[in-house]
Amino acid sequence: MFTAATPDTLADLRASLPDDSFRTDTAPYLTEPRGRWAGAGVVVAPRDTDQVARIVGYCNDRRIAVVPYGGGTGLVGGQLMNDGVAPLVLSLERMTAIRATYPSESVLVAEAGAILADVQRAAADMGRLFPLSLASEGSARIGGLLSTNAGGVNVLRYGNARAQCLGLEVVRPDGTIWHGLSRLRKDNTGYDLRDLMIGAEGTLGIITAAALRLVPQPAGVGAAMLAVPSPAAALDLLALAQDRLGDGISAFEIIHRQGLDFLTEVGPEFRAPFAETPDWMVLIDIGMPAGLDPDAALEAVFEAAAEAGLVTDGIIARSGADRDALWHIRESIPEANRRIGSISSHDISLPLSQVPDFIVEGGKRLARIGDFRINCFGHLGDGNLHYNVFPQQGRSRADHEDQRAAIKGCVHDLTDEMGGSVSAEHGIGRLKVDDLERYGDPAKLAMMRAIKTALDPNGIMNPGAVLRNLTND
Repeated sequence: MFTAATPDTLADLRASLPDDSFRTDTAPYLTEPRGRWAGAGVVVAPRDTDQVARIVGYCNDRRIAVVPYGGGTGLVGGQLMNDGVAPLVLSLERMTAIRATYPSESVLVAEAGAILADVQRAAADMGRLFPLSLASEGSARIGGLLSTNAGGVNVLRYGNARAQCLGLEVVRPDGTIWHGLSRLRKDNTGYDLRDLMIGAEGTLGIITAAALRLVPQPAGVGAAMLAVPSPAAALDLLALAQDRLGDGISAFEIIHRQGLDFLTEVGPEFRAPFAETPDWMVLIDIGMPAGLDPDAALEAVFEAAAEAGLVTDGIIARSGADRDALWHIRESIPEANRRIGSISSHDISLPLSQVPDFIVEGGKRLARIGDFRINCFGHLGDGNLHYNVFPQQGRSRADHEDQRAAIKGCVHDLTDEMGGSVSAEHGIGRLKVDDLERYGDPAKLAMMRAIKTALDPNGIMNPGAVLRNLTND
């Protein structure tokens, strides 16, 4: 049984914290970007790790649920409780410091509330690159990104958020602090608790700081938008580009013309890359070491691909502004999707060889349910598709609410049949708890439950996220 977070139950805590720790305007913390859910709770914003520990220990003693809150950009409801008794919402927004930098080690230590874009700038000031990059980098915070093991556009070259982290500082559910801010590249002293906390979505503890791995900045960068005849051709193009460029490929994005049609329909404004929009396009971004010309490398890839029949047209960015314009298209597609309003959105991953068959078969199966527009785009280099289903022009998602469950089931069933995952980079949150139970390996779920019970015996940490809440509220 949980105790509701109220002024009465939190009276002693309020007395032990600065007056400005409690947020009076809680509305921004109790909604999620797609507007599907609303939460409740008292919002507290501590200044440092000791205050976080005090808050969590207090809540553990009184069985008050704690929901960690980062930038609020999550799309699966992990940052709010939409049912049950009111929790304490613990916002890391005031813990934004870059605590230390180690240029000779290519490491910086950032607090969990640091915004991704600020961490990127701090790395650039050191002459380094923090390669995690995604559309919400102006508001997403490091703690939330690690808690969801965020991906983004550079996973192909640099890996997910997990690969960018060397050590963590974490407040455990009982209020004690794990001082794990190691900067070591090698450490085989037992279980890897860092990897356990990353991707746990705040259900095992609260990340308060992280030691982040930086990488050298490429000496030269380049980008190209290439028209391809099909997703199968895009996959062959990826293999060709990797053979020629190796680790020089930072991103390899597949884009369907529906995304550009949406941009034309509702914005944001963009510069059309082709006189006539092809059905399928690839955005390739590369970073090269000194002495190698990225434009020449992309031209060589285009020529080889054209000879092999893998591309029909292409644009190579000739300036930083050109490169930014191409990326503006890719990064604006999610906003256009939001303005259109999807019936059902899906963040899935597949074995690379299955991607073309999935796209063909998915369209066929959805056509049996109804008449929809499908916007399929994403990170082909790592098999992650954003496969989103929309109403036809002139209709709204509300017109199809009775079909939403069938659409989601159709897409996820096919994903599972093809050996994929129904959550590639956004996490489970509360939105996909049923999916995890339906498609997850029973042995894996049992192990996860055992870990949760061992580390959080009172179940206060983000209850109902990732694993179903088994308490009686």
